Amino acid sequence: MFPTEPTTVNNGFTALLKNRGFMLLWIGQLISQLADKVFFVLMIALLQLYLPTDNVAGDGRFYLYMAFTVPAMLFGSAGGVIVDRVPKKLVMVGSDAVRGVLMLLIPFLPREFAILLLFTFSISTITQFFAPAEQASIPLLVKRESLMAANALFSSTMMAALIIGNAVANPMLNWVESFNKGFGKELVVGCLYILSALIMMPIHFQEHRDTDKTTPAINPWAEFLQGLRYLKRNRLVWNAMLQIVTLYCVFAALIELAIGMAARLNLAPEEFSSFVAAAGVGMVIGAAILGHSGHRFHHKPLPLIGFLMMAFSLGLFIFVNNQPVALGLCIFLGVGAAFVNVPMQTLIQQQTPPEMHGKVFGFQNHAINIALTAPLLITTKLVNGFGLSAVLLGMCIVVGVVGVWSWQNTRRVLQDVI
Repeated sequence: MFPTEPTTVNNGFTALLKNRGFMLLWIGQLISQLADKVFFVLMIALLQLYLPTDNVAGDGRFYLYMAFTVPAMLFGSAGGVIVDRVPKKLVMVGSDAVRGVLMLLIPFLPREFAILLLFTFSISTITQFFAPAEQASIPLLVKRESLMAANALFSSTMMAALIIGNAVANPMLNWVESFNKGFGKELVVGCLYILSALIMMPIHFQEHRDTDKTTPAINPWAEFLQGLRYLKRNRLVWNAMLQIVTLYCVFAALIELAIGMAARLNLAPEEFSSFVAAAGVGMVIGAAILGHSGHRFHHKPLPLIGFLMMAFSLGLFIFVNNQPVALGLCIFLGVGAAFVNVPMQTLIQQQTPPEMHGKVFGFQNHAINIALTAPLLITTKLVNGFGLSAVLLGMCIVVGVVGVWSWQNTRRVLQDVI
């Protein structure tokens, strides 16, 4: 399951930099994620070309958002089933190439809103196949002792792509449009996807595949249930996934809470993004600490520490009336989030057999997509009904309890596998 990579006594980032296959995967996924962030900004920008002005901010954005998010709800687990049956490199390279070609086709088609929705839905659907293939590829390219550093690097660059992508998307698209008003924006996103595919083309790794000619045809529902049964039997992996999903629920809720914090601090509504970005910066810092020195924390209760850091931050938000302090707490929360996400993702990769990688990571991708969407609606209603401080206190308690409960359930075996 864990192939050889250059011999080194350093299992941190240094070893990964010498692993050509892993570096190609890392650079490729970074560019692909950047394309994902710019893609949605572009779809919103294109609305003014496909709809009358009075519909852009209302129904247009709502339907576009639905076309972008519904595939994550419907096909998250199905993507994992395909990953277990098809070479992972083919899935990753193919999904990027198809998304790139679709983007390049948009300017040549009629400017009908239905076509824009169809392309958004299609590209978002194809994206659901990339994520589980990427996660399942990491253990095939990296030695077991380097998995913590590998996941730390992926985690930090994922947050960096989120922050940078949202920050540069509009300036980049406007700059390109100043040179070419007819075809420039779509060309940028399409070329990013195709560039990602080209970078990952040289990757080589040995996959474990069943060569039995009697292998049954793909049955997505049956294989989804098979993966679910595996998770129920493997308490350690199930618990790790629960912690990751809880973490993403907190980050999703943080968006709504950040809007409330901005209002409390008398900031402009759009300045809420600075709090979310600060949490992302904290996650990058935490991931960098684990990637560089994770072996020193081998027997430390990292997930418990991470959840308690997050609970502490959420509790202190109740009393904060100063923007710099609030940003500092967001960074601290992000560091705690990395202490949960990185070791738990490493544990799932270590404990899941290769033939189950796609199903498990597909299910995880599905759960995370729901965790990033549902809390937004719930948190909004809770804040409107009970107030910001009450919701912060409730989240503080829930996050702390989940951390302690999870650690109590896994502490006897967790220190032996992370």
